Amino acid sequence: MHSESKGSKAVKWILIGISFLFVFLMLVLPLITVIAESLQQGFAVYAEAVADEYTVKAVLLTLEATVFAVAINTVFGLFAAWALTKFRFKGKKLLSTLIDLPVTVSPIIAGLIFVLTFGRQSPIYPLLQELDIKIVFAVPGIILATIFVTFPFISRELIPVLEAQGTDEEEAAALMGAKGFTIFRRITFPHIKWAFLYGIVLCAARAMGEFGAVSVLSGHLRGKTNTLPLHVEILFNEFKYVPAFAVSSILVMMAIVILIIRSVVEYIGKREKDNVR
Repeated sequence: MHSESKGSKAVKWILIGISFLFVFLMLVLPLITVIAESLQQGFAVYAEAVADEYTVKAVLLTLEATVFAVAINTVFGLFAAWALTKFRFKGKKLLSTLIDLPVTVSPIIAGLIFVLTFGRQSPIYPLLQELDIKIVFAVPGIILATIFVTFPFISRELIPVLEAQGTDEEEAAALMGAKGFTIFRRITFPHIKWAFLYGIVLCAARAMGEFGAVSVLSGHLRGKTNTLPLHVEILFNEFKYVPAFAVSSILVMMAIVILIIRSVVEYIGKREKDNVR
């Protein structure tokens, strides 16, 4: 027994060491490198790169695409999760499969699909031109691509929670005369609110870092269709390494903020569950 205990402790510390080493090499070290390289030529150069006109426009476009993606996917994710878990209908499995499609399709392929759908060779292109609607190589295309790659996140966080909740409470409330919105507000939503917020945080994080689909649809028009990841790529390809790392640090700070928000949501949600028990 004593030797088995020693063996299990050794395995535990080996696994912990491997985990910390992996996290350090894959996450912590790259983050330290980004910060160090961005400040290599002093804070003045860093501030100049961050305050650059094209950088500011890239930040604003990234935030714009993120806001649209989160807003639209919040509505879609909530409705889709509710429909899949609370109702029976034909095509339910097909809808569930289609929701997962952006996870299985390469973002670059998704971008190409949108180019074929809304570009010059598309049969609907004359109609879009007549209505003066530009999607490819324009901001609407950036938003569309961001929405596509992020729309499974909220629904996939909600579906397991709604399935675990069941329908007994809602059916009881309906029998007592409660209306649909009242049932959702008083019974359904309190069970899913933390998963809902967690899904929103994940959706926002994914939207900020999207590169592949956005790269195909953007046309890399500096100051017009470049998000932060695309702007970093352009600076790096122009051998402007310090500005590239400086702009990358903005994404790093955004990621850290998202991680903090996610941790807070997880902590509050877990504490609330523990109090209920």
